[in-house]
Amino acid sequence: MHDQNKIIFTGGSGLLGTAFKKIMPGISYPPSSQFNVTDFGQMDDYVRNGSYGMIIHAAAFTSPPKIEQEPLKAIDVNIIGTANIVRLCMTHALSLVYISTDYVFRGDKGSYREDDEVLPVNRYAWSKLGGECAARMYDKSLIIRTTFGPDVFPYEKAFTDQWTSRESVTKTAAMIARLIETGATGTVHVGGPRKTVFEYAKALDPTKDIKELSINDLNFRVPADTSLDCSRFNALVKKN
Repeated sequence: MHDQNKIIFTGGSGLLGTAFKKIMPGISYPPSSQFNVTDFGQMDDYVRNGSYGMIIHAAAFTSPPKIEQEPLKAIDVNIIGTANIVRLCMTHALSLVYISTDYVFRGDKGSYREDDEVLPVNRYAWSKLGGECAARMYDKSLIIRTTFGPDVFPYEKAFTDQWTSRESVTKTAAMIARLIETGATGTVHVGGPRKTVFEYAKALDPTKDIKELSINDLNFRVPADTSLDCSRFNALVKKN
C-alpha cells in the first residue's frame, strides 16, 4: 500500500483530480501556482522540501478543438511539461504515473492492445503521445491510457458512430488507484467494455433525453473507434 503522504498529484483541480481527492485525500495536490509543470526549478524546490516517492501526472491541456487553435500551449504543457515531470522523477528517483489517452490510436479498428501501433489523428493526441515518449524513457514509469467523463453526461447530444471504453470519472479513478497499488510499470489500458459514446451517455442516466450526433458533424477530426483491450489491467488487479 502506497503512503498517500508521499504522492504528488498534478492537475488536482481537474476532473480526475477532483475524483481522486475523494478516494485518496492524503495525497498532495499542489495548485499550478506552486507546482507548475512548465517550471522545472519550482517543481524541484517543492520536491526537495518534502519526502515524496511518486508523482501521478494528470495535468494537461485537454480540449481537442482549442488545441487545434493553440498548438503551442499544448507543446508547453503536454509535451515539455511532461518531459519536465519525467526529468524531475529521474532526478529524485520517484515513481511516475502518466495519465495518457485512448486518442493516441488512429481509431480504425478498436479493441487496441498496449503494443498496437499508435497514430493520432489530431493535435491533442499528438501532444499526449509526446508526453508518452518522455515517460517511456524512464524505467520507473506507468503509462495509463484511458478515457473518462463526468459522472453526469454534460451534453445534449452524443456520438452514435464513435466507439470507446469510456467510463465515469469516479469509476475510472477507482480503477487507476487499484492499478497503482499493483506496482505495475510500462503501459496499461484502463477502461470498460466497448460501446458507442451514445450508449455510454445513456448508461450514465437512462432517463435523460440525449440526442444523436455524428463525428462527421464536427469541424475537427476525432478517431472513430478507440476502444481498449484492458486484459492486462484485469490480470494485474486480479493478481493483486
